[in-house]
Amino acid sequence: MRKKKTEKIALILTGVVCLFIIMNKNDTEDEVTSNSKDTYEMPRHQTHLPRSKTPQPLSSRCQQNMSAYNVTGFSTLPGHIQDFLLYRHCRNFPMLLDLPNKCGGPLNSADVFLLLVIKSSPENYERREVLRKTWAKERLHKGVWIRRVFIIGTTKTGFEKRRLNKLLKLENNENEDILQWDFNDSFFNLTLKQILFLEWMERWCPHPRFLLNGDDDIFANTFNMVEYLQGQEDNDGSKHLFTGHLIQNVGPIRHSSSKYFVPVQVQESESYPPYCGGGGFLLSGFTARTIYNMSHSIILLPIDDVYMGMCLEKAGLKPTSHFGVRTAGLHVPAENVDNFHPCYYREIILVHRFLPHMIFVMWDEIQNPHLQCGKTNSSLQGSP
Repeated sequence: MRKKKTEKIALILTGVVCLFIIMNKNDTEDEVTSNSKDTYEMPRHQTHLPRSKTPQPLSSRCQQNMSAYNVTGFSTLPGHIQDFLLYRHCRNFPMLLDLPNKCGGPLNSADVFLLLVIKSSPENYERREVLRKTWAKERLHKGVWIRRVFIIGTTKTGFEKRRLNKLLKLENNENEDILQWDFNDSFFNLTLKQILFLEWMERWCPHPRFLLNGDDDIFANTFNMVEYLQGQEDNDGSKHLFTGHLIQNVGPIRHSSSKYFVPVQVQESESYPPYCGGGGFLLSGFTARTIYNMSHSIILLPIDDVYMGMCLEKAGLKPTSHFGVRTAGLHVPAENVDNFHPCYYREIILVHRFLPHMIFVMWDEIQNPHLQCGKTNSSLQGSP
């Protein structure tokens, strides 16, 4: 009797153990399935795209062009140039952060008079914050709307990459101004960044009147910018405009020590078409769409501003020079004058290479209603 009772208890305990194992197994499988689903659907959650327009999963990667290994002298090229040749054909990358409603939707995008397209890198948080509070602030000015987007890739790997992506997601939740793709954000991928933006523009914001395309370390006087663009005769953005610091009669730099080194394996021609310095330039919506259309048939070149010039040339269009665009910096000849006196910056459109704190200060000073600017050096020495 005691033996049967013991066997009965053992049987019950065995059943309980088996039930626990089964339930735990189901929980574990549900967790794995849930994690896999989250990983796949993360781009959709972040981009808020319709189901039919969901980007490719993050696991999808462009394959190397193995024929690049057969290029003469390939093994002697610097690593970043080898990588460029191996992946030069890649133009489709998953979107991590999207802004489908930035311009009010494709049908309302003509309401955006000036779209500020600012090239940034994930770690440049301070620069972006300063621009949001100064010249890149979204606002209605002189009856027209100014809108802003930062275009960004990814940097680092592992934990660092995830932390930076988290930073950008938090920024975007608050400001709704970041477009991010899952590609390596490097100097040689700036052209890719431009093409990905133009592709986004074609889809979500096809008809902005004008665009400023610039770096996140420029000081831009967007007041003057709007005034200049509103003064364009018979051009509401539907005609060609591409202006900035004009560069012409130059060719590829063949010195391997240069940041701009372009070997013959990348570009055989010894000359570049006319182009505007990539630190910042203005263009019409018509010209932006034209550049995108031309880019489909032009192989990528790592120097992004030159590539813009190549697209213009193919379309039979030309860039022009604007005296107020100083991507090479603003030269003040007098030695006893403050190079950062606001009187020098009140009349320009943009100047390249500004530190964040100087952008913040300058933006305040050029709006000082008591600022007095004369034509002599002495008049510039006093406090505004």
